Amino acid sequence: MTQQPFSRPGAIDLSGLKRPASAPASAPTGGAAPGAPRAGASSYSVDVTQDNFQQMLQESMTAPVVLVFHSAAQAPGSEAYAADVAAVVEGQEGRLLAGLVDIDAAPEIAQAMQIPQVPLMLVILDGRPVTQPIPGALSREELETLFGQLGQQLTAQGISGRHQPRSSAAPAGEDEEPQGDPRYAAAQDALGEGDIERAVAEYQKLVDANPADTEAAAGLAMAKVLQRTQGADLHAARAAAADAPDDVDAQTLVADLDLLGGHVEDAFNRLVALVARTSDAERTKARDHLLGLFAAVGNDDERVLAGRRNLASALF
Repeated sequence: MTQQPFSRPGAIDLSGLKRPASAPASAPTGGAAPGAPRAGASSYSVDVTQDNFQQMLQESMTAPVVLVFHSAAQAPGSEAYAADVAAVVEGQEGRLLAGLVDIDAAPEIAQAMQIPQVPLMLVILDGRPVTQPIPGALSREELETLFGQLGQQLTAQGISGRHQPRSSAAPAGEDEEPQGDPRYAAAQDALGEGDIERAVAEYQKLVDANPADTEAAAGLAMAKVLQRTQGADLHAARAAAADAPDDVDAQTLVADLDLLGGHVEDAFNRLVALVARTSDAERTKARDHLLGLFAAVGNDDERVLAGRRNLASALF
């Protein structure tokens, strides 16, 4: 699967999206109210209509919204793909919200957003797309990998907001929004401002105060990855690593860059192989660096569990 870049391009042009000139307030529609969960759907998916589209963009000010465009008429089977996206988003526990757009029912949205084909997925944050459009239907495994990569990059940028479950969200108008844990606010603010050194220092304070705080430890590990890779040139780093396969510093830099680029398994495999062919102080340095990358990704991640097994085999 091609890695999708995480960026913040220009705002969506909504000039082509018009609300109906007249819509009887009491007209029965049989559909869900704006922002309500889909019938029988997960707690973190919403059927997007012309009426609630602006609300979904507002939702993206809290945490990313994954828009999935589907059409039974134009692409039979794309509805099942939309359901797969909703199911995978459910496992993110509020880090993402799936917005499912049936362009047969809401062609205005597809026109306003210039959707060239279906199925198509787009991630929105702060009312703006933060990935290139992702056409076609990905497998569940590919979706899990993609959303896992997105979650890592959100953490690295200090974005920690979560959506409320649709089944228990506060009614519209109530002054209640999900907030990030205030303990991490200083570190996350530093990341958001691009002050990596301060972010490392703030996370280090949290870890020193409570070594059992796994979220702080993960934040510190990721901040250190960002710290080590500041100003690094990927192509130069890869060339240096290729020329010196047993140079721990060269190999660990490429592993850091791979991790940030979403190539998590490549980063782990590179360092496991380095551990296997080094010894003494160099082996310890490579192993400790790999353990730091495990912490950055999260000890419950399947890739980390596999990486730990491979590391054990390399050591023993």
